[in-house]
Amino acid sequence: MGRRDARVTGEPPPHRLSIWVVSDGRAGIENQALGLAEAVQRLTPAEITVKQIRWRPLFDRLPSALKTPAMLASAPLAAPWPDLWIATGRATLPLSTRIKRWSGGKTFVVQTQDPRWANDRYDLIVAPAHDDLSGDNVFEITGSPHRVTPERIAQAAPAFADRIAPLPHPRVAVLIGGRSKAFDLTQAHAADLADRIAAAVHASGGSLLLTFSRRTPDAAKAVMTERLSGLPGWIWDGAGDNPLFGFLHFADHILVTEDSANMAAEAASTGKPVHILPMVALRSGDKFARLHDDLAERGATRPFDGTLDGWTYAPLAETQRAARAVLEAMGAR
Repeated sequence: MGRRDARVTGEPPPHRLSIWVVSDGRAGIENQALGLAEAVQRLTPAEITVKQIRWRPLFDRLPSALKTPAMLASAPLAAPWPDLWIATGRATLPLSTRIKRWSGGKTFVVQTQDPRWANDRYDLIVAPAHDDLSGDNVFEITGSPHRVTPERIAQAAPAFADRIAPLPHPRVAVLIGGRSKAFDLTQAHAADLADRIAAAVHASGGSLLLTFSRRTPDAAKAVMTERLSGLPGWIWDGAGDNPLFGFLHFADHILVTEDSANMAAEAASTGKPVHILPMVALRSGDKFARLHDDLAERGATRPFDGTLDGWTYAPLAETQRAARAVLEAMGAR
């Protein structure tokens, strides 16, 4: 028999979970909450609404405890409140700690990353295991939630096939980060990385698929572009649609700088060999060392040694695992 029609049987239509994705709008931050929301949506009917939070400049640096909704520069939030609130980043904390009261207890509150404030006031914290966070409401995952899935990168691939498919194998996707509190990418170090990458691609007879992050210093970007532009491939200059998902789909190997938990987790979700590129350390890298140890133990990553040897492992599906935990926690409350 076909599926029964609720209009014929008189049964109410199935409930669609309402989800708000809340962040300051920065892509790397928003994609964590959005990736988790999309993973929940793959498990149950749901409608996702994206909310971007901005505070007036005068109040932006105030401690979270002192901020009130009247200080928002973005549109005020209003009922009907969602069933599920998934938020990421410091800007959301003053609202994440209030939404349950505003909704009369209806809204289930999920915060990703370590909030570092009022951790007992969220229903669930989806935290990177390398943050070493503990608590009854903490669910640990390897890396951070993200939007990369095999289905999503396969869907994106045709738009870039004309440019990438003719390139010789092995195709080497290179994801370059940049300066952060823990790491730097100096011009000299970028030049050295570029020479090592060029040697490996040249020796293999393959091609290059290179993308930079918003944090990549201009000097590092310039020297890497200069030294790698002679290879077959594509160095994305930021113009047009972002080809990242196409790169991940068509790549045989993925090289990722060690400074980004997001990039490493996304790359490890493909099941393809992920080679970790070193950066210039600015301070103790204990957190990142824990992350990379975890990824290595899972068989996903190895330090880049100048060669392009391949290996296999089970693709990481940590965002989907977190989504199941969210739904289980919502059902248990």
